[in-house]
Amino acid sequence: MLTPLTESGVKQCYHYWPDEGSNLYHTYEVNLVSEHVWCEDFLVRSFYLKNMQTNESRTVSQFHYHTWSTHSVPDTQSLLDFRRKVNKCYRGRSCPIIVHCSDGAGRTGTYILIDMVLNKMAKGAKEIDIAATLEHLRDQRACMVQTKEQFEFALTTVAEEVNAILKVLPQ
Repeated sequence: MLTPLTESGVKQCYHYWPDEGSNLYHTYEVNLVSEHVWCEDFLVRSFYLKNMQTNESRTVSQFHYHTWSTHSVPDTQSLLDFRRKVNKCYRGRSCPIIVHCSDGAGRTGTYILIDMVLNKMAKGAKEIDIAATLEHLRDQRACMVQTKEQFEFALTTVAEEVNAILKVLPQ
């Protein structure tokens, strides 16, 4: 989740989890198991979900980056730290990851673009066309990465991660 619940008095996202205990949302009972603040920019929640019709249940982790406002870009290092936490939690697991902000396009697209490019690099891609990767995202959902500033932020964030990796490689 890449949005605060409200911004300048405007609701950005529905509060779809209980602050404590459990709540029923349609046919799903959602129980807040834990909430851990990692830093001033993000926190991690754990939920126990139960489908009351089928009795199926699962545990879900929510990584909430709550300081990325609609008309700005966050600190690159903070977002990279957030991405590392998410990836560490899901390493070696084959489960879906859902990324959302208020409209599912601007911040969501920016984060997914950064993640896709860095994942391609980690898998050894020799050349990466970031503009083509964005075009592929936009083929899936219109308006992914909505502003020039978001695209520049994605480029800067990828460059910072590459520079950080290069600093630790043996010369």
